[in-house]
Amino acid sequence: MKLYSDFRARRTAQIAADVVAVVLIGIAIWLGVTVHALIVAIADLGRQIEDAGSGFRETMTDIGDRLGGIPLIGGGVRGPFDAASGAGGALEDAGRAQQDVVSTAATLLGVGVALAPIALILLIWLVPRLRFVRRATEAAAMAKLPQGSEILAMRALLAASARDLAAVDPHPLDRWREGDVRVTRALAEAELRGHGVRHT
Repeated sequence: MKLYSDFRARRTAQIAADVVAVVLIGIAIWLGVTVHALIVAIADLGRQIEDAGSGFRETMTDIGDRLGGIPLIGGGVRGPFDAASGAGGALEDAGRAQQDVVSTAATLLGVGVALAPIALILLIWLVPRLRFVRRATEAAAMAKLPQGSEILAMRALLAASARDLAAVDPHPLDRWREGDVRVTRALAEAELRGHGVRHT
């Protein structure tokens, strides 16, 4: 597998792009984690509400139990405290629900903030890099075949620009058909160079 070009300028640009892409992905992940942490901090309010509701419910239940033990009037006195205990339980449930909502929102927003730029980076950077690796690896393997130079020369005739072909020879197709070794090698080199591979 050929990850980088054999030519210094292109290889340097590829390495620089890889480093920038990895750094940007790291920043995107950091932003996602930061957003998640900031939103989760809001859940503290829900915990406070839950704790307050729990404390109020326990206090009202305790008072209701004690007053309920008073003969004759205990049953009548206990009712309002039981109702207040129920209100405390509802407050506790509301605090717990708020924490769940905040936790879900924090996760979704944190992941969204990280994934959006990462997806864009992968589209702009990784797709072309994978395409280069595939084509460079294929071209390098082609050059090692017994008739690799001839095949590469033919591919150059099909894909190279008119300027590149003219730089090889005024009549590259005729020279290639005649089996001209110099032209065949020059065409093969042009094809390999386009894929970042140096002819050996």
